[in-house]
Amino acid sequence: MRRRFLAYRDIEFLSTHVPGDTGPGQECLLLVHVRRVVGQIHYRICTTCGEGVITGIDIDKLFLSSGLGTRALSHLQSRHPGTAWTSTLSLRTTRDLLRRMRIPAAVSADIACVHLPATAGPVTTAG
Repeated sequence: MRRRFLAYRDIEFLSTHVPGDTGPGQECLLLVHVRRVVGQIHYRICTTCGEGVITGIDIDKLFLSSGLGTRALSHLQSRHPGTAWTSTLSLRTTRDLLRRMRIPAAVSADIACVHLPATAGPVTTAG
């Protein structure tokens, strides 16, 4: 119960563009608890097509089963209204989370959008 309380009260969401050669559209939503990153959601987004692909979810073990993953994906969806989301993740824990959030699996690991490069961004462990 305490973890759920922390997940809903003390977590800050910070959105950032991933630096380096990841290409345009590669973004990361950082989940921060008292100046410490406790999770990350990696995704690619094309505002022209209105398509987004979740490429990685990593949540600290302390916050697993606290509802933080659901809250983070809900936050992401509210930041980008009208975006059709898919995911390249296939681990059981992420599959369950994405199914609950009604985010379907992408047909392939490459993004279908012609406006973004088809690079496979970071794929991380699930939460």
